[in-house]
Amino acid sequence: MRTVMIPLAIVAIAAPAIAQTPAEIAIRKGMDASAAGWNAGDLARFMDIYAEDAVFVTPKGLLRGKPAIADKYRSSFNGTGNARGKLSFAFLEMRGLDPAHAMLFARWTLTGASTSESGMTTLVFERRGAAWKIISDHSS
Repeated sequence: MRTVMIPLAIVAIAAPAIAQTPAEIAIRKGMDASAAGWNAGDLARFMDIYAEDAVFVTPKGLLRGKPAIADKYRSSFNGTGNARGKLSFAFLEMRGLDPAHAMLFARWTLTGASTSESGMTTLVFERRGAAWKIISDHSS
């Protein structure tokens, strides 16, 4: 029996690219902008992706509304960065629920000068006008 070796590069080129929907592109762009706001120490920019009536799940209960969620994060923002470290996301899966709603599963990572922490997030987005906004955030 003869084994045929196919260079990995050829397989990668021949594999079809997974097309992203306009919603996925917009949500990823919004999440990247939010992380950039976190990393710049800009709370308003970080929070821009949240809807005014968003709900955030905490170990102690629910935070309701964008102002309450912003208050949760406010102490780590100092205008030149974030005291908790640099934020990044690894997008794991996105599901369209209907034309106006999508769910994102991702891993968040905070990398500080000497520490790193990571967890999971499940975000529900709603299309509001031309923008996709987080209406539900469960991060652990």
